[in-house]
Amino acid sequence: MKAVYIKDFGGAENLEIREVEDLPKPTGNQILVRVKASALNRADIVQRQGFYAAPKGYPERIPGLEFAGEVAEIGENVQNFKIGDRVFGITAGGGQAEFLLTEADTLAKIPEKLSFTEAAAVPEAFITAHDAIFTNGNLQENETLLIHAVGSGVGLAALQLAKAKNIKVLGTSRTAEKLEKCEEFGLYQGIITETKSINENPKIFAELIQHLTDGKGVDVILDLVGAIYFSANLESLALKGRLILVGLTGGRTAEFNLGMALMKRAKIIGTVLRSRSNAEKAEVTSKFITEVLPLFESGIIKPNVDRIFNFQEIRAAHEYLESNESFGKVVIAF
Repeated sequence: MKAVYIKDFGGAENLEIREVEDLPKPTGNQILVRVKASALNRADIVQRQGFYAAPKGYPERIPGLEFAGEVAEIGENVQNFKIGDRVFGITAGGGQAEFLLTEADTLAKIPEKLSFTEAAAVPEAFITAHDAIFTNGNLQENETLLIHAVGSGVGLAALQLAKAKNIKVLGTSRTAEKLEKCEEFGLYQGIITETKSINENPKIFAELIQHLTDGKGVDVILDLVGAIYFSANLESLALKGRLILVGLTGGRTAEFNLGMALMKRAKIIGTVLRSRSNAEKAEVTSKFITEVLPLFESGIIKPNVDRIFNFQEIRAAHEYLESNESFGKVVIAF
């Protein structure tokens, strides 16, 4: 089978399409999926650079954390899927290949109104966002959510999911253009951020948040950036606020004001999907099927597809995602 392959760790020029060994036939609860589309994530870039190794049991050189396709073969214990079903889901690697072997419990059926390329833009972004803000963050309808990098794939997913429950959402981005686009998805207030100013003057940022929330602060922060916003985040939290840490593009290490955290009785929660066990992934997928898929079926929320590249254009797709010009998901079509 053909697959996107990292021949050497480093820049996008090290990516190629290569014939790799065919996958074994599925057994037990396994399903072999014929992949029709995948989507790029920042993790794919970091893996390509050699800084994010795939978990044990997953290909080191074939990236891809989400996919959409058709059931090609099923194991003897599979009951809820049949050959030909349109499915999508998350994986810890290998999603950017013509075929993928996965567990049935981590798959969901694609809503009829979604194409394969639209469906490929959904799993990682919406499962991550839903798990972060509702399961980990316990976000409630009368609360306020702040999303850093709101124009990203996960950021837009979180924005849509929160607005589906009429939750007030604030969002940050480095460009006014992305914030304007987010207003179409229901963003209450956008904040243009300059990394240096927020890092050096967290109180200025917190004062703006206090003004926008009538002095209360925000109840939940979904931080898809990392260390550079940590101090500003603590300043901006409301009493009993929850800070959900997902991304690290803005650094891994930050000063921690313990007094501020204690005073606000804050909860600081880190989360990642990729390294979770199959059982944990099955659990978040089940919640996604129950609580999120109906919103796609009714049209309340929709996939956020920015651009679609043919898999032969994988280098250009990586370069585009790295440019930070994308608004939503970059999809790879097989």
